[in-house]
Amino acid sequence: MTQDEALRILKTGANVFLTGEPGSGKTHTINQYTSYLHAHGIEPAITASTGIAATHINGMTIHSWSGIGVKSTLTDYDLDAISQKEKVVRRIRATKVLIIDEISMLSADTLDSVEMVCRIIRNSPEPFGGLQVIFVGDFFQLPPVVKTGFSGGDMRLEYDEPTSPFAFRSGAWKRTSPLVCYLHEQHRQEDGDFLQLLSAVRRNNVTPAMRATLTKRAVRPTSKVVTTLYPHNANVDSINVQELSRLGGDPKKFYMQSKGAPPLIEALKRNCLSPELLELKIGARVLFTKNDLDGEYVNGTMGEVVEFSRMSTYPVVKTTAGKRIEAVPEDWSVKDNNKPLAEITQVPLRLAWAITVHKSQGMSLDAAVIDLSRAFEYGQGYVALSRVRTLEGLYLQGFNERALEVHPEVLDVDNLFRENSDATAEAFGRMSLTELQKLHTNFIKASGGKSPSEMTAAAATKVVTPNGKKFSVEALREKHANAYKPWTKEDDAQLLDMYQEGAKVAAMMEAFGRKRGAITSRLEKLTGDEIT
Repeated sequence: MTQDEALRILKTGANVFLTGEPGSGKTHTINQYTSYLHAHGIEPAITASTGIAATHINGMTIHSWSGIGVKSTLTDYDLDAISQKEKVVRRIRATKVLIIDEISMLSADTLDSVEMVCRIIRNSPEPFGGLQVIFVGDFFQLPPVVKTGFSGGDMRLEYDEPTSPFAFRSGAWKRTSPLVCYLHEQHRQEDGDFLQLLSAVRRNNVTPAMRATLTKRAVRPTSKVVTTLYPHNANVDSINVQELSRLGGDPKKFYMQSKGAPPLIEALKRNCLSPELLELKIGARVLFTKNDLDGEYVNGTMGEVVEFSRMSTYPVVKTTAGKRIEAVPEDWSVKDNNKPLAEITQVPLRLAWAITVHKSQGMSLDAAVIDLSRAFEYGQGYVALSRVRTLEGLYLQGFNERALEVHPEVLDVDNLFRENSDATAEAFGRMSLTELQKLHTNFIKASGGKSPSEMTAAAATKVVTPNGKKFSVEALREKHANAYKPWTKEDDAQLLDMYQEGAKVAAMMEAFGRKRGAITSRLEKLTGDEIT
């Protein structure tokens, strides 16, 4: 199924499982759908199964969103307690569309608990209380795990057997009965032979010739700007610190800024791939930890720090493609109905001599050294291999047989998912454009949304009330052309330059044509200083 076909199905309000191989465009499709909902005045609940995944999408974990916290199963007492949480109740009742990303890492028990909470709070017997539910992910990725203790510093992980841990085995999944949209386009891997090899791993059909191809990639990197992926976390931090210390000079330090609810800030810090204290030197191997809205870089773009800007002091990174990018601070936030609850700001980089396979999920790497000789989990080898764009960018330090295995239960159900997707595409393909548009319109109306023309009219007449006096933004812009105008990266850079050169706020107001409050609030966000 193509991304466009999946998007047309999502717009009907049907429950959907959006899946596909890494790089097939799942995130892009969801971003398109959320933009479509926003354009119609509908705010979806964007959640993920893990904290790291949630930071990538500026959303919440499904555990926080639903109020279940760390519990995977709920008692009657737990359900009653959650039903007394005003914020949770208000949030769930206001939601029309629920998106759960990285569904592969959510256990069946947890999904059942979330679904039960939605039914009770929304006072509806329908699955998830009548929400449109969109599961996003790939069950060939890392699966749900159960913590069973520690040994020798390594966490031991095992499946909750004999009950299947996978979300697709839950009662909630069966009741929801999502249509499967299995994307087949490929936007990450640029090498046909490598893509064929990955597909073979996915189907548990790796041939001797393919194994020989992998063995030939046991070579040293031709470029020094390459990161190493490890199955375990034990050595990653020490490797990065050790390699940084080998570079000359004192490190430049960049401190994370934060605002909002302290518990949420701590959760953001734990799951952000950029550290709270980022130390860099010229020559440091780094990778970007966020997708740039302007397309300058993506999560996983690799490079080397070549200088620090004399004007802003921020690092300038030369990527493996030869592009020079000044890495200015970016925001990560937890949002509820598009309202920020907590936010952290940091330069979107991390040291990249080494990184764990787990933290590489969602990344697209130009090249990587991969050590799978101690791979211990189904899907771990597949996740690591599929981070890389081409076979030429793959440098293996070794692999064991487990590294090429996928979970047999997932292997079986994947064929059913593909068949379901083909049948769904065929059924919707028989619908006329008029029929589809009617379904789209009906869902928007049922969700309390508006047409684009109604949204435009509402925006034009919207008023704000400072000091009790009503006026429209359009009327305000007749006198102040830049009122409520978004700040660009170029604006931020120029504003920082003027601030660091000692310019007065009045001079900045004149340069940008903005009010004092707009200047001071922006400077406080960029610098963390209190501006008077």
